[in-house]
Amino acid sequence: MAAVNVRRDVKDSFYRYKMPRLIAKVEGRGNGIKTVIPNMAEVARALSRPPSYPTKFFGFELGAQVKCDDKNERYIVNGEHDAERLQTILDGFISKFVLCPACQNPETDFVIKGDVIHMDCKACGARKLGDNRHKLAAFIVKNPPATESKKQRKQRKAATAQANGTNDDGMPDSPIQEDNDDVAGSDDDLITQRINKEAAGLKLESKLAQEDWSEDTSEQAVAQRLKELTVTSVMGGDDDEDSNKYEQFGVWLEEQKDPSDQDIINQAEELDVLGKYKACQVLIQCIFDENVITQIPQREKLLEKFVTGEKHQKAVLGGIERLIGLEHKDKLLKKVPTILMKLYDTELIDDDVYLKWGEKPSKRYVDKEVSKEVKKAAKPFLEWVANADEESSEEESD
Repeated sequence: MAAVNVRRDVKDSFYRYKMPRLIAKVEGRGNGIKTVIPNMAEVARALSRPPSYPTKFFGFELGAQVKCDDKNERYIVNGEHDAERLQTILDGFISKFVLCPACQNPETDFVIKGDVIHMDCKACGARKLGDNRHKLAAFIVKNPPATESKKQRKQRKAATAQANGTNDDGMPDSPIQEDNDDVAGSDDDLITQRINKEAAGLKLESKLAQEDWSEDTSEQAVAQRLKELTVTSVMGGDDDEDSNKYEQFGVWLEEQKDPSDQDIINQAEELDVLGKYKACQVLIQCIFDENVITQIPQREKLLEKFVTGEKHQKAVLGGIERLIGLEHKDKLLKKVPTILMKLYDTELIDDDVYLKWGEKPSKRYVDKEVSKEVKKAAKPFLEWVANADEESSEEESD
């Protein structure tokens, strides 16, 4: 079976990452015509992806129905499609869902956190966002790749080795006689080298595990933030594509170091979440921390761009509630009236929205007990707003 480079833009014949060339077989006629891809399983193994992913990708790109029979390894795309066209579309799949965005190396695995796909590169160590805007991303989230078994890893290694014209150890195939003493000695040397190499890799992993990685990029910290930023569980009603936008917006904000107002606006426009009330909650949680009292006046103009209606105002208070109750409860719970007063000074939220928010605890944004604590701490501010409303009404009557 002919082999091609995983990255077909790389013309180096010694490029180590190979895959079988895609085969397309047209069957049927008329309305029942279809294209079968007999070696999709082998191609997918070389890419370390389930065969259903590239097959579904073909369906989305061609606007055609597909059929994935994993048990019999039979993958079909409706319609007549030649092998070269499918190979070109496969290049797009590889670019979006296989190659590392940082080093363009195909040694990546999917890490799905909070319905957001990350590309974890085993070559350079980078973990970058995948193309979560493509329709295939929703399918991947619903059908995450299973943990690869030893048998599957062996099969994938054998498929790559076969495409490279090498044996399982990565050495060129050659007719070696097993009863040759010199060759046996060479094999022993090779085995020793492999053991030493693997031991060195284990030592490197151990060393990396002991490194003091910054909190912003640690897996636990990111997982916790993504859990706290889960939009669908709090707001509900979104389809996968829309919820992914808010998740991507939150992840982008978390990864930035003090982004400017314009940078945030540009990113929100790119993700099509600017002006959406659900983006307000994500924004509040990500741009503010325990110094929220001093940060609110600094971000007033940015908030004006996001808060344009009553739903936006409620989402801002929901974000404040989560910021205090989930992330900085010990430091900020006693400062709730001051935080709300700073927000009040921006004139972004109407008085009746504050009062309605403070009427009773709600589990819409946080646990009901946490909501009760936050709103109890806000009582002095809410009473002040109510009294101010009454005085204003009396003045209007006079």
